[in-house]
Amino acid sequence: MYRAHNLKRSLQNHHHRHRHRPISPHSNPTTIPTQNPLNPTLLRHPFSTTPNPPLPSPTSSNSSSEFLKYIGYTALLAASAAATYYSFPFPENAKHKKAHLFRYAPLPDDLHTVSNWSGTHEVQTRVFLQPESLEELEKIVRDANERRQKIRPVGSGLSPNGIGLTRAGMVNLALLDKVLEVDKERRTVRVQAGVRVQQLVDGIKEYGLTLQNFASIREQQVGGIVQVGAHGTGARLPPIDEQVISMKLVTPAKGIMEVSKEKNPELFYLARVGLGGLGVVAEVTLQCVERQELVEHTFVSNMKEIKRNHKKFLSENKHVKYLYIPGTDAVVVVRCNPVSKWKGPPKFKPKYTNDEAIQHAREATTKMPDEDEPDVNELSFTELRDKLLALDPLNTDHVKKVNQAEADFWRRSEGYRVGWSDEILGFDCGGQQWVSETCFPAGTLAKPSMKDLEFIERLMELIEKEGIPAPAPIEQRWTACSKSPMSPASSLAEDDIFSWVGVIMYLPTMDARQRKEITEEFFHYRHLTQEQLWDQYSAYEHWAKIEVPKDKEELTSLQTRLKKRFPVDAYNKARKELDPNRILSNNMLEKLFPSADTI
Repeated sequence: MYRAHNLKRSLQNHHHRHRHRPISPHSNPTTIPTQNPLNPTLLRHPFSTTPNPPLPSPTSSNSSSEFLKYIGYTALLAASAAATYYSFPFPENAKHKKAHLFRYAPLPDDLHTVSNWSGTHEVQTRVFLQPESLEELEKIVRDANERRQKIRPVGSGLSPNGIGLTRAGMVNLALLDKVLEVDKERRTVRVQAGVRVQQLVDGIKEYGLTLQNFASIREQQVGGIVQVGAHGTGARLPPIDEQVISMKLVTPAKGIMEVSKEKNPELFYLARVGLGGLGVVAEVTLQCVERQELVEHTFVSNMKEIKRNHKKFLSENKHVKYLYIPGTDAVVVVRCNPVSKWKGPPKFKPKYTNDEAIQHAREATTKMPDEDEPDVNELSFTELRDKLLALDPLNTDHVKKVNQAEADFWRRSEGYRVGWSDEILGFDCGGQQWVSETCFPAGTLAKPSMKDLEFIERLMELIEKEGIPAPAPIEQRWTACSKSPMSPASSLAEDDIFSWVGVIMYLPTMDARQRKEITEEFFHYRHLTQEQLWDQYSAYEHWAKIEVPKDKEELTSLQTRLKKRFPVDAYNKARKELDPNRILSNNMLEKLFPSADTI
């Protein structure tokens, strides 16, 4: 989720399972000036509460010579700091990190810093708009188009690649967060696109409804989670964009447009995963399902057993995912199914309590003297993992030991739990991190190709051969296909299934040099997987996790590759018709989908 320094409204409702993840604010909204909403002098950030700190005044002196001496010391100190800093430059793919060294430097009153939740991408902007009505949004888009002022749509800022960020200007729908209409009979809900997933689920539970599937977290705005093609897990369940049955877009060239399977279907399917480039998604109508309790069963297996039971696991479980622990033979299987109406929930007494399961990691952490840290007994396993990794995050042997502790934690956590689907299907993703997630075909439900497990085996061999300090887990999930042509899981064959595999490196420290080194190692890790696996398995990155190469040849290669998989020409044609001045675009979209005249 985006973070803005000097915020006007407090960031409330912090998600208790994600200590690094701020929550989209929704209370005590501040009205944005509307007299001239695109005038930079009026565009105060909608969240800032306190003025920027004033520049420190020089110490007074009784003589001009003393004053000049201090001026000289100050200049020398500044020059030394600059020389030291630029002696250790960040790589091109991490230039945004430089801002961290000057995070508390005074900024002009109308300039604000906005970053994604993992702190891997940030921008400074004078234009950050939050309309409070559809009419206000329409006016903002119309006026911006006339002035050719960029207003890139940005949601909760949870995308690891910061796909919604641009310093030229952004529009955010956090104040358009209402559940507008619920049709219990048809099991549909119409919402404003700024509503968060958890808000939506809470708003429709009284009707006995919920969403068909969920991503790992619940703090995304609905417009954002749809536009990037997010997904849950379950080989019978499609990505979340397939739940959309109609949308209302606010476009720069054609104003408000309603699209659905019946009304402008070609644009509808294209815009479901439109990456915010075809219009600002203002309203979404979603197909829901009956609310039900699930039984989650977690157990530790190994690759030999997984191969033997893989087809059964995919076909017999509504939701299933595997968590691989590099450097060990452990494969954590998490499967979820509706509670049996006849048998009820399983009767199971866990062998270990939660405290006993996490004790090994706590004992290792208590050896780390740090008076400023909270009591380790109050930390979750993912928080303890961050503390352990921070000791030596790029030492392969150390990371393997941390992974072994994680495997031990999961073995002690085997068992069942029962809860509503929106409670059970969540997953604590851990702290700030770099992540690359790819999607590739895995056959059909009736006949899995087994390429998904082959991919993992080759990935594990690569990690071992190259000595990559790969932390756990490597998460593997599955979905059915999507009819949205811009979805990485798009297919015309209805029985196709797709596997999604995510590799990560955590950023457990705020030390700039250490984060730089982790960033470099992550991109080396990602490059090796790309070079040795992606083409062979027809794997393409999740839109919220794709990173734009700095190297021109690599960028050209990526553009060519994307054109082979996605209808880039049709997408660019729609962008030209709906957003001719590219006010909804940013550098990422222009790099990934260059228009013919740009080329």
